[in-house]
Amino acid sequence: QLQLVESGGGLVQPGGSLRLSCAASGFALDYHAIGWFRQAPGKEREGVSCISRSGERTNYLDSVKGRFTVSRDNAKNTAYLQIDSLKPEDTAVYYCAADRTLIRLCALAQGQYDYWGQGTQVTVSS
Repeated sequence: QLQLVESGGGLVQPGGSLRLSCAASGFALDYHAIGWFRQAPGKEREGVSCISRSGERTNYLDSVKGRFTVSRDNAKNTAYLQIDSLKPEDTAVYYCAADRTLIRLCALAQGQYDYWGQGTQVTVSS
């Protein structure tokens, strides 16, 4: 069964950090670009970061540049999203997704992605 499982979310104070993980099972993650998305209450889901198959190419939503860092460890079949300097507006459910068609690039468009995880909640509050 092809599956992506996110973990690492939680409640954190403003200015804090979290590292989200996206573990794949049932398929080899290194043949897929990875996207990270989030959906805040009452808002549409948006792409925040992505990483190409090899990890050489990354992309970020403008509002998270300098605070979010995407990475991957293909040997562990896992991708990561390091989130620093968290703000209340970062509160959302965070999802990872995998795409097998992008070879050297990645994309922030959710329609590009084939497989999705169930999401992990990130809440930023004092």
